[in-house]
Amino acid sequence: MGEVKQDYRDPAYYTNREMSWVLFNYRVLSEARDKSIPLFERLKFLSITASNLDEFFMIRIASLKDMVNAGYQKKDIAGLTAGEQLRALNQRIHELVELQYSTYNRSLLPLLEGQGLHVIKKHEQLSKEDGAFIDGYFEDNVYPVLTPMAVDSSRPFPLIRNKSLNLGALVTKKGGSGELEFATVQVPSVLPRVVELPSGSECRRVILLEEIIERNIHKLFLNYDIICVHPFRIMRNADLTIEEDEAADLLKEIERQLKKRQWGEAIRLEVEAGIDKRLLKFLKEELSIHTESIYAIDGPLDLTFLMKMYALEGFAHLKVPEHVPQPVPELPAGTDIFAAVRKGDILLHHPYQTFTPVVDFIRQAAADKDVLAIKQTLYRVSGNSPIIGALAQAAENGKQVSVLVELKARFDEENNIVWARMLEKAGCHVIYGLVGLKTHSKITLVVRREEDGIRRYVHLGTGNYNDATAKLYTDIGLLTCSEAIGEDATAVFNMLSGYSEPLRWNKLSLAPLWLKDRFLYLIDRERKAAEEGRPAHIIAKMNSLCDPDVIAALYAASAAGVKTELIVRGICCLKVGIPGVSENITVRSIVGNFLEHSRIFYFENGGMPEVYCSSADWMPRNLERRVEILFPVEEERLKERLLHILQSHLRDTMKAHLLKADGSYEKVDRRGKELYSSQEAFCREAAAMAGKSGGEEKGRVFIPEKRHE
Repeated sequence: MGEVKQDYRDPAYYTNREMSWVLFNYRVLSEARDKSIPLFERLKFLSITASNLDEFFMIRIASLKDMVNAGYQKKDIAGLTAGEQLRALNQRIHELVELQYSTYNRSLLPLLEGQGLHVIKKHEQLSKEDGAFIDGYFEDNVYPVLTPMAVDSSRPFPLIRNKSLNLGALVTKKGGSGELEFATVQVPSVLPRVVELPSGSECRRVILLEEIIERNIHKLFLNYDIICVHPFRIMRNADLTIEEDEAADLLKEIERQLKKRQWGEAIRLEVEAGIDKRLLKFLKEELSIHTESIYAIDGPLDLTFLMKMYALEGFAHLKVPEHVPQPVPELPAGTDIFAAVRKGDILLHHPYQTFTPVVDFIRQAAADKDVLAIKQTLYRVSGNSPIIGALAQAAENGKQVSVLVELKARFDEENNIVWARMLEKAGCHVIYGLVGLKTHSKITLVVRREEDGIRRYVHLGTGNYNDATAKLYTDIGLLTCSEAIGEDATAVFNMLSGYSEPLRWNKLSLAPLWLKDRFLYLIDRERKAAEEGRPAHIIAKMNSLCDPDVIAALYAASAAGVKTELIVRGICCLKVGIPGVSENITVRSIVGNFLEHSRIFYFENGGMPEVYCSSADWMPRNLERRVEILFPVEEERLKERLLHILQSHLRDTMKAHLLKADGSYEKVDRRGKELYSSQEAFCREAAAMAGKSGGEEKGRVFIPEKRHE
């Protein structure tokens, strides 16, 4: 009898993707609960869990509900139908929300009080003087902005906007029959939600805008008696369905769909705990929402307001000192970037090193008389992007400027429509991505005429061309004038503009056609090396891991003895510790002050290591439905730097959570170990590198020393 082939696709070997995401949000919440972290940083982490959850409902829960409504019965890689996933998620998310609010009420509020910041929970707690101040504030600042809406036989239930915070009330007409009517007012997002009260004492006090409105709601419904008032908030299905093939004009189609996002099906209702049952029944019926999708909240709705609290002046001692991104030693201010790149490839490590060279690369190209063309892909850019300005300037200076603006970048669609139109007006050739695919790759090509002919300069990155997020997200960038990569970059843009696909690639691998096969080949090469007794080792860092083909390949490599160390920040559908399958695989997630966003891949290759960076995670959407790029880093000194980054993450004992065989995560056991934070170490190293080059930026750089428990 032949040997039974191991089935690496057994659903028991996989974790459900959505449940893995919930576990990730628990890891973020654990930072908010960590007593060793400065208090205001804990507020920030709690706020992040709330915004994460909002997006999860609008997209992932909405998608599962769509599947259930469509009668879709196909099971996921973990063997669950959409309905089974919703039931399991429902329970875990209710538990998560309870933990969010017990963290806020029992832990953070008392600590804030101890630090001289009092959050007034209810307007009834106000003193006479404070009440007078609040009423004056309402009359002057809030009242003119509000739009109260009553519901009766002549006025239908109003459209409640997605994610808006509202006050719902039951009212009766003065002198009327006593019949209950519904009234509502939206808490305006254009006004500050956190309002500070005047204070003569040491203790500072704040109150939330909805409490100010609730206290004064009788002024909005003068002919009514107010029976009860309670805040509520709804989340709607925001997953756009864009029929690109039918859309004659993609810009107009996306604009049309964006309007729908405000009025999609209600999929979650948050209400104040203790809400009047009659009011709740009315909301439930009008919004057609099921009981399991209702969240009774013990505290303020929408904890993202904690980001506004974080921004309060005077509490710097309760925050991590702000990191100032450091200069890149090879590119001091005022450097001719083209001359510097000709000396050798330059690696950029954001946010530890400044994003400015990337902006300067475009600016210098725009102004350089010898630059003939600039081509760039844009996925998410900042609100006031200097890169957009530089591209527009380049077109006005007569350069050939081609920009691919990805209109389908979720939640940035409106932003990107504005940029696309502006670039077109400036004379840029704007491409709107490929039908059915998102262009997620990060690449810039500058074509320059030089003495010895045409030379191509290329920037490749793991993160967006966004100067704002480059201060918060960790990413890798490479500046090169490699002839082989330059040829490939030209081929990429020809492919994106619809001209042609190259017969072969020199160095780059692209999704959706070639990249997945490349990854599978690299993993399988390690498996073969292990079977032949040669050195075999994989270290891979990414945001998410849920592609079943990649996971099956990793299982096969592990079974052959390949040591596989994965650093996966978010979703991970792979399981560790399965006997004979994944005993050689470890998974760790780094959740720190910066959002880990870089994708770095190390393959031992029988003792001749190869290192790659990419815009792609190991997810089906990245490998099959997006345009993504994998690029090699070949200069030895740069390979060593990337390996050092990976090894630093593997050494982290402060911010690392380890995946256990039962599918849960736990923080690294620090007993007897050096306390080491990779993110803090990178801050120190960037400052030291900048110091050696004589270009250290002044500012508060977070450089804690090594510590032991």
